[in-house]
Amino acid sequence: MDFGTWPPLFVVDVEGNGAQPPDLVEVAAVRIDGGRPVPQATLCTLIHPPRPITRFARGVHHITDRDVVNAPAWEHVAPAVQDTLQGVWIAAHNAHVDYTVLHRHLPDWKPAGVLDTLRLARATLPQAPSHGLDALLTHTGIGTGDIPGQRHRAGFDAHATARLLLTLADRYPTWDALTAVAVPPGLPGAATPDHEEQTLW
Repeated sequence: MDFGTWPPLFVVDVEGNGAQPPDLVEVAAVRIDGGRPVPQATLCTLIHPPRPITRFARGVHHITDRDVVNAPAWEHVAPAVQDTLQGVWIAAHNAHVDYTVLHRHLPDWKPAGVLDTLRLARATLPQAPSHGLDALLTHTGIGTGDIPGQRHRAGFDAHATARLLLTLADRYPTWDALTAVAVPPGLPGAATPDHEEQTLW
């Protein structure tokens, strides 16, 4: 894989407050450049949600209401997130979830395309015992000890997912071959099926 052929791409991760539909409490985006994650180019911020964080959500990401009490509200964060992600490719693990939440918060946002590392891993590593992020990191031998933060926080998970994406992508010869597998149907960047023109004669 020639990573120099890749279009602008950010690996994203979001954390929510557990409400339905969820309010964002943290968002991160890690830029990929030349086949490497660029930590210093990471957008990562806590967000003060309009509703409290549920006990279940706290148990997953360990972000508490106290942690976000002085964080900016979404309306103050949204312009920077939209500017960063507008018109670029994004990637995420189980990307449909992240894309749906972000699009609900950014109705005018139009990414160039969406890669799903879960979909990619299922196609690339069908023999893996599980296709959850933790299991895939272990199965592929990807180290995360030097990534700041902790699992289930947006910055950490985005960086870990970036490493997984690059490891899996290296098994594909071209960007087009990668996207043919990794873009979920119905999401931006998905191939449009060719249909023969139907006529009456």
